[in-house]
Amino acid sequence: MANRDLQLNSGMRCAKYMLIIVSFMFALTAILLIMVGTTIQAIFGDFSLFIDGHFSSPPALLIAIGFILIAVATLGAYGAVKESVMVINLYGVCLFLVFILEVSAAIAAFVMQSQVRGMLIRTMHQALAEYESDPYVASGVDFMQSGLECCGVNQPEDWMDYYSPNKNLTLGSDDVVVPNSCCGSLEEDVTDPTHTQVTCHQTFNYGCFRKMNFIVSQSAMLIATGATTVAFVQLLGVLCAFMLAKTLRRNKSIREARRWQLQQSLGVLISGGKMGPPQNSAVTGYQQLDNGEQGIHEPYTYTPQSPSVN
Repeated sequence: MANRDLQLNSGMRCAKYMLIIVSFMFALTAILLIMVGTTIQAIFGDFSLFIDGHFSSPPALLIAIGFILIAVATLGAYGAVKESVMVINLYGVCLFLVFILEVSAAIAAFVMQSQVRGMLIRTMHQALAEYESDPYVASGVDFMQSGLECCGVNQPEDWMDYYSPNKNLTLGSDDVVVPNSCCGSLEEDVTDPTHTQVTCHQTFNYGCFRKMNFIVSQSAMLIATGATTVAFVQLLGVLCAFMLAKTLRRNKSIREARRWQLQQSLGVLISGGKMGPPQNSAVTGYQQLDNGEQGIHEPYTYTPQSPSVN
């Protein structure tokens, strides 16, 4: 019996510690999801001029999933410490709901990735067309070109149709004037007394579309693959949670049954929440007579079982 109780307690502790470890791993995963979502959201915020608004939904959903997963992991650890079957089952249900959210985020990211190319071509050409009329657009284009060290959409010659200095008839057919953000090396014009004119000595030779497409596509792919991987891991966590809840319920039932058997073997009856010895036990020192003897003698007669002291 002692060996069986030891094995039972060891199984309970093993299940408890396993669930605590799983919950801790999910908490670490949640922190990684929050970091990835925050980083991608910051990137999309820097280039928000060229990215449609609905593209910010997957990283925002990834951040929300991370915070929800931290709360769920805390719930699982609490249920393991308290050995509560109900809390562990609730933990498994919450993990399944988080799994559905992660699958939704992955699907949205895969759909978003297929739309990146067409979106960037449209928004970047539109930004070049509004460069001189809108200061906000001009600052966004300058930030992109100087930060990514690129010029135009596909090539610097794209500015020929959108930048007004290129309308000067004195320019050659192969000459193109670009904004200063396209220049890798700028020098002040020494002939200008106000020192406001600068000369571009080296222009970036590549357009910005290739780099922008890489950044946005890889961000979408990171969201999709990360959410998919974590989703499948959490599906295993759901199965593990329900199995551990079943194990805890069975072990607790066996432990309670053995406790009741031990109480029965000791002659202890549980009545009304209080424990007391049976009526015909040696603990009381008295024995109640049978009903047949009650008709001859007194209704209730007790005889001591221990010798009296004279």
